[in-house]
Amino acid sequence: MMSTSRIRTKARISPEVEKLVSEVLALASSGSKVEDIFWESKIFDRLSRLLKGQYQNVIDSALDITFKSQTSAFEILADAAETAAESFVYEFEGKSYDVLLISLPIIAQTKYSIPYGAISTSVAATIVDCLNECLIANNVKLSIAPWLYSIDQIPQSHSQTRQLLEKMATCAVEQTDLSYDLKEMPDTIAVLADPRFILCAIATEKGQPFFVWQEEEAERKERSQSLKSLQEAIQPTLVNLLPGCEFEVMIPDAFYTNCRDADKRVRPLSLKAAVNYLETTLGLKPSELSCIVAPFGSEIADEFRISFAIKGHPDIIYGVVWPLYDRESVSSEDIEAGGDRDVTIQLISSTLVEAGVGDVFKHAMLFTPEMCEDCGVPLFPNRSAEVVHAQMPIDTPAQQILFH
Repeated sequence: MMSTSRIRTKARISPEVEKLVSEVLALASSGSKVEDIFWESKIFDRLSRLLKGQYQNVIDSALDITFKSQTSAFEILADAAETAAESFVYEFEGKSYDVLLISLPIIAQTKYSIPYGAISTSVAATIVDCLNECLIANNVKLSIAPWLYSIDQIPQSHSQTRQLLEKMATCAVEQTDLSYDLKEMPDTIAVLADPRFILCAIATEKGQPFFVWQEEEAERKERSQSLKSLQEAIQPTLVNLLPGCEFEVMIPDAFYTNCRDADKRVRPLSLKAAVNYLETTLGLKPSELSCIVAPFGSEIADEFRISFAIKGHPDIIYGVVWPLYDRESVSSEDIEAGGDRDVTIQLISSTLVEAGVGDVFKHAMLFTPEMCEDCGVPLFPNRSAEVVHAQMPIDTPAQQILFH
């Protein structure tokens, strides 16, 4: 009888993945700017076709292959995929327009709940006026998505980003009203400090400036000056949009860069907000809290999870996730050494100490990123290296949610 077992073969890589990886590796090996331009053109043409056809799986496979084989090629492809998703050339009535998706990040913190959701037509118009007055170059066309986005609601893939941009580009360039399907947005986890985003598409005739700091010297304003003007102009509008919140407006810029920068900036704030919340809610001094810091990921650290407990008690009462990004890494040697040499772990520890928490315990092992099967929230480590559900004490006073 013939054996039913078969020799396992490697999963077949699609031709599109092979071509994209080959072109990225060729660019990584290029020795001149002229050759760089040749390969960049091929890569962007291919990425544009893939994004238009929503073949995100091809891009993800190519990123996975280059990540495992060559760091420089991975970084080239990651940058190219983001650029192709957040910008392209729009043709209309015989003219070519450079189009860019930008985000206006707002770093918010509260004792209650940070709002998100639909923005009224009048508020959206006021925001557009503020951007045009303080930041956008002359003759730039602009459209705005009438939604205050949380980090969970912004496009989660390159294909989704490009899809949204194409809709907004039509609205910006052709100055038409476009209906946005924004009702099916996912809910966002309520946290005490979080970024919010307003998304806009800006379009200008090819080769012309987008921002005032790109204009000729007589018209030019520096970034810092533009940001200050915008913060002053938009403050009254955002106070009404974000009741009960303290917030800081960051300078609008390209979508991916700003989303990363906003999420990085909110990380230390999230820890301080957690300490303030526990102090207010439980009547504890920060010195009466202890924290457990642990890296989480499947093969490498993708994030840190920071658990809060009452000093001397084993139960985890609160948790904060500290995400890591592409160019942030923590070596296994640093994890095993307790993290004293790692910049990220040092920053987490120093932020907690600065907030008044003196007892900070760091696990010297990588944890699997588990989530609660019932409610989907992250599980957090205790001192015994178990991952558990963070649970406030039973006698905690009910928090009055004033804003939604």
